[in-house]
Amino acid sequence: MKHLFLTIFFAASLSGNAGAERLTLGDAIRMAQAHSPEAQAAEHTYRAAYWSYRSFRANYLPEVNLVSEPYLNRQINRVTQPDGTELFVRQNQLITDLGLQISQNVWFTGGNLFVQTSTQRMDEFGSHTTAYNSLPVTIGYRQSLFGYNSLKWNRRIEPVRFREAKKTYAETLELIAARTCELFFSLAAAQANLDIARSNYASADTLYRYAKGRYDIGSITENEMLQLEVNRLNEETNMMKAQIEVEDAMITFRSFLGIREETVIEAVPEDSIPRFEVPLTEAMEQAYRHSPEPDTYRRMKLESKSSLAQARADRGLKADLYLRFGLSQAAGRLADSWRDPLDQQYVSLSLVVPILDWGRGRGKVRVAKSNVSLVETQTEQGMNDFELNVRKMVRQFNLQARQVEVAARTDETARRRYEVALRLYLMGKSTVLDLNAAISEKDTARRNCIEAMKTYWTLYYGLRSMTQYDFEHDCPLTERLPEI
Repeated sequence: MKHLFLTIFFAASLSGNAGAERLTLGDAIRMAQAHSPEAQAAEHTYRAAYWSYRSFRANYLPEVNLVSEPYLNRQINRVTQPDGTELFVRQNQLITDLGLQISQNVWFTGGNLFVQTSTQRMDEFGSHTTAYNSLPVTIGYRQSLFGYNSLKWNRRIEPVRFREAKKTYAETLELIAARTCELFFSLAAAQANLDIARSNYASADTLYRYAKGRYDIGSITENEMLQLEVNRLNEETNMMKAQIEVEDAMITFRSFLGIREETVIEAVPEDSIPRFEVPLTEAMEQAYRHSPEPDTYRRMKLESKSSLAQARADRGLKADLYLRFGLSQAAGRLADSWRDPLDQQYVSLSLVVPILDWGRGRGKVRVAKSNVSLVETQTEQGMNDFELNVRKMVRQFNLQARQVEVAARTDETARRRYEVALRLYLMGKSTVLDLNAAISEKDTARRNCIEAMKTYWTLYYGLRSMTQYDFEHDCPLTERLPEI
């Protein structure tokens, strides 16, 4: 009897995948955050946002350009003569120039200040003459007086947009970790179900064979023996179904991790979890400080106000001012064109006064105003939902650790009860119904334990993604982002 019990217990404990790649949850998360298609897409999105931000910052730095616009003119043109008459003259000339310009955008006015120096050469092929025109120094300024100042608004919007993109990237990595937890424990649950099915089949098969012997000597009824045979057939069916579930879960998990090979993966859940409690006030503070959602709503408000400012500018008076002051000289020789330069000034002011646009401008302004109000409402509601979600997540996470502890103890107790029930049945002191009940409780407790672990780790990384803060190590997650 003792030998038979040991045989059954040993058969029930047999499981495992020989040659399989064993992955812990931490290994799977690191692999997913580095190589999964979702992580690659998030990295490229963040990289694009980074270079867009670099490009934005460059708009506020001095720009140096080397300018040249040579052209050949061989055609008949109308030329005004000194006495005021006009003649058609055949021109055959080559004009080459070279200039160096330094420009600087002025963000608070939206204008552009520039300094340049240039030289121009004109070759007249008809008269075989050459002339030079030099501008040793020219200072100029361009300004839209009543227009939309994109430089000022972009200076307010783009830093918020980049900060949002950086936090979103960190959030995406944590969401990938949370998704990895779901798929990891789905595979672990499927593999646990397969182990349970194999164990139960081995036990059912051995019990059935044992029952046949007892039935032959009249120790048990035929009904009890048939019940054990039904149990064996059911467990064989369950084992085949569990194998299919493992294969499906493994395919999904491999695809998410970016593993193309037909690698057999064995999910190995950890025996322990980090034990700490997250204070609600601290979670709210860190969420408002590090989560991308507040920046998202802040950016939306700025963009709506920017659109309103642009609509108002497009509707009203438009005026463009252009100023240029400098020195200039012309001569037949290059060196002479740089001697004794003469001063020059150029000032232009263009005006556009809208008189009749059939209400188009007023309509755009009203649409922009309505959008500002809409964004204000969406922002308020969104922040309320955000705060409620953080509170809910913190409460669930703080309770889940206790649930994992209870589930683990239940799993251990149910397993011991099954061993006792099996021993009693083999000694003839209990019925097969009692044994089946113990088996069912053992299997359910094991599945609940894995599900509790899955929920804990999903909440763990979900809370990290929502607050963008690592409460276990007390640091913001954005500090751990890889370098671009």
